[in-house]
Amino acid sequence: MSRGPTDVSGCKPMDGGWGWIVVFGAHISIGFAYSTPKALSIFFKDIQRDLQASYSDIAWISSIMLAAMYAGGPLSSLLVGRFGSRPIVMTGGLMCGVSMVTASFGTSIIHLYLCIGVIGGFGLAFNLNASLTIISKYFLAKRPLANGLAMAGSPVFLCFLAPLNQYLLVHFGWRGSLLVLGGLMLNCCVAGALMRPVSKLSSCAPQKDEEQANEHKPKLKGSCVKNAKKFVDWSFFKDRGFVIYLIGNVMYIFGAYAPIVFLSAHAINQGVEEYSAAYLLSIMGFVDMFIRPGTGLVANSRLIRPRIQYFFSFAMVFNGTCHLLCPLLTSYPLLVIYAVFFGVGFGMVFALIFECLMDLMGNQRFPSAVGLVTIIECFPMLLGPPAAGLLVDLFGDYKYLFLMCGSVITTGGLFLFIMNIYNYHLLEKQRKEKDRERSHNNVESPEQIHYDV
Repeated sequence: MSRGPTDVSGCKPMDGGWGWIVVFGAHISIGFAYSTPKALSIFFKDIQRDLQASYSDIAWISSIMLAAMYAGGPLSSLLVGRFGSRPIVMTGGLMCGVSMVTASFGTSIIHLYLCIGVIGGFGLAFNLNASLTIISKYFLAKRPLANGLAMAGSPVFLCFLAPLNQYLLVHFGWRGSLLVLGGLMLNCCVAGALMRPVSKLSSCAPQKDEEQANEHKPKLKGSCVKNAKKFVDWSFFKDRGFVIYLIGNVMYIFGAYAPIVFLSAHAINQGVEEYSAAYLLSIMGFVDMFIRPGTGLVANSRLIRPRIQYFFSFAMVFNGTCHLLCPLLTSYPLLVIYAVFFGVGFGMVFALIFECLMDLMGNQRFPSAVGLVTIIECFPMLLGPPAAGLLVDLFGDYKYLFLMCGSVITTGGLFLFIMNIYNYHLLEKQRKEKDRERSHNNVESPEQIHYDV
């Protein structure tokens, strides 16, 4: 079974107190980070018509934004290690606001790629990684619950952003809507201000912290180089559990976002009214809102915590199965049912996705691991939605993208389940061999002493 959380820093996290305020701030920043690329899909039909773009072209907007968010992971981790989470989240919020405002003046699809995709994506990366890192410093025993509450920001914000964007689109057009959205995203700066550094609150070894700070002052350039190597640590590939997690995760990320990007368009294609189609995202977000903290509570239980990797595999298979069944659902009530189950599966996966990495790597190695994971995942993130859009362009039907995404995600979940069984079997075998060698050495040691006497 997977090992429980360990604190190797010598200083126990607070597991409460101001940490819950930090979780609230992370709830806001993570909420914008994950919901914005999804909620932007409300504008895609109008942008596609105004800029005369194809389905594949328009899908690149969310795809580049998500890929930049993931690719910015190592840079965000490096900056968090150097400056702390508070200024990085505030900078990310400012970048997001600026990206939406400048995108509202765009006259070509390339302009939107650069503004929304690149600038906005890196702003979201700063929000996401800095928030996750500071939660891992404030919480240990209650970390699954804290992560679940913070990650619940995504469905909460999606639940309100989807109908809000539809309302703004009707009254102000997609350009005016982006202006308003840019102003809203400046609230990430407020969320970042809540993320008080742990070192200011902790009484654990203050003299040691001061000595370390003094030692680092004359070595700033050297420490930056060390941090760069630390946060892109390729030695993680020697860890079998990490490689298994990464492969399954890459498969999930490839198929995770295309169904969200095209869900509203698929519903409209089935004859659903535009507002009702937008509410499908809200329904998914509403369900997701309760599933994430609920999954955090379940994952923190004594029964599930040692088996959290298997729980993660089940969530992936459940999510993939929902997509495989979607083409069979052609009426609006059935699409509502799909949105409900989609929210359940999506919420379970994203409540566990970073907790499983923390479980594998530990509290201290997590910033390095999450930076490496996010930069690798940017490639399937970049290719997934455009590949799905290409299927729509080729066949003129949305069902093929749901079949593709569902099959890839389900295969990834089954891979994780089978390989985790194999991995834990090998780990148990290695543990027994070490115990046998240790007991053998203990038996030989008294005999050697008796002979010497």
